[in-house]
Amino acid sequence: MAIEELMTGGTVLRVTRWGEAVMHAETKPVTEFDDDLRSLVADMFATMRAAQGVGLAATQVGRDLSLFVYQCPDDDDVVHHGAICNPVVTTPTGKERSLDSTDEGCLSYPGGYQALARPDVATCTGVDPWGEPVTVRGTGLLARCLQHETDHLNGIVFGDRLSSRAFRKLTEQKDAVAHLYPDDWPVTPKKKTADD
Repeated sequence: MAIEELMTGGTVLRVTRWGEAVMHAETKPVTEFDDDLRSLVADMFATMRAAQGVGLAATQVGRDLSLFVYQCPDDDDVVHHGAICNPVVTTPTGKERSLDSTDEGCLSYPGGYQALARPDVATCTGVDPWGEPVTVRGTGLLARCLQHETDHLNGIVFGDRLSSRAFRKLTEQKDAVAHLYPDDWPVTPKKKTADD
């Protein structure tokens, strides 16, 4: 079976919000590569699509497992997709390291975006939903996504990486549109505005 078979179907789940305990704790390694895991992966892809995201960690659907899914373009606008269990991200060091400060958002803090400097290249290693080794090298948005989702699995939300001033601005943005996101979003879709 290929990962593409897990990218259709699935059930849309509620996206967990910052402040809920699962979002701020380190996850457990995936040890069972069974149909239950692959069903969760399908549900995560469905949820990510419904929320119009490019990546989604298991913590964002309330599960404390070291797993994320992604469908995200790289610096050349080539869209990559997959599911990685037990991911480890490495980024260049020294002269090879280049930071990209770009607006970042999070489905678990919907509506807020702030610039965050991250390395513009990242390599993520782990295993797929069948327990086979996988390595993904990302540039551009994909590099950011690999780092962002792996952070989630270590109990880190990107707001933890912002200055207190930037975090206040992020929270103001999120609060200004909070009424558009039902508590069970994206199970219940985001409310429309006059601009939609």
